[in-house]
Amino acid sequence: MNTLIRTIVALVILAVLGVTFCFFTVDETEHAVRFRFSRIITDTHEPGWHLKYPWDRVLKLDKRLLTLDDNPSEFMTNQREKVFVDFFVKWRIAKPGEYYRATSGNERVVTKRLLDTVEDGLKDEFAKRELHELVSVERSEVMQTMTREANIAADKYGAEIIDVRIKRIDLSKTVSDAVYQRMNKEREREAKQRRAEGNEEAERIQSVADKDRTVILANAYREAQEIRGDGDATAAAIYAQAYTQDPEFYSFHRSMEAYRNSLGNTRDVMLIQPDSEFFKYFNQANTR
Repeated sequence: MNTLIRTIVALVILAVLGVTFCFFTVDETEHAVRFRFSRIITDTHEPGWHLKYPWDRVLKLDKRLLTLDDNPSEFMTNQREKVFVDFFVKWRIAKPGEYYRATSGNERVVTKRLLDTVEDGLKDEFAKRELHELVSVERSEVMQTMTREANIAADKYGAEIIDVRIKRIDLSKTVSDAVYQRMNKEREREAKQRRAEGNEEAERIQSVADKDRTVILANAYREAQEIRGDGDATAAAIYAQAYTQDPEFYSFHRSMEAYRNSLGNTRDVMLIQPDSEFFKYFNQANTR
């Protein structure tokens, strides 16, 4: 019985050792590189269980998207303006076999090389442009160019650059003051231009309004004169008709109107002959 138990235990141990040395697992987040006597046999393994010889060695590498982030770097624009740029790089191991041959599996080596590549590329791109271009729409163009060019260098290390992003661009105090002054002058120039355009538009509107006012007043005066003329003509026709019906009464009425308009103000002084035609009806009243 003891011999049987020892045999079973030995078989279990051998089975465990066999599984340990002859099988390995690959996770979905890992690359697996299999070596045989320090030579790469294969670097393509699907997730799951895999068979290997006991003397084979398996190196597992991260398959996930990795982030390379460093301290802000100092660059110069084409106008010799000093800026501090904070950026990060998204990358991954695309070819694990080539990655191991280039770096011996040391992530620090590849991140240092990728960082140097991206920094040199950004330095060249910043040196080609002015500051206002780098903080405007051309900023996206710089990042796209850097992603494309950095991938050429990263391919040598079996890596792939997914994205290069500029997080922040800080200015030195001297440059910041100069930029502020330039922006202030540009805003003042733009404000003056807007005011000039506004004054020009105001003068144009005022000119049109004055012209319309003159035309409206002229038309109104013309229409008033026509109406007044028509009224005077109508009044004259009425007076003429009334005069023909009773000339004596018409003359008397007109004289009364003249008396009322001329003698109503006690401060007026009139120098007229007593036998003047103006006192015709007064003289007739005195003779009756």
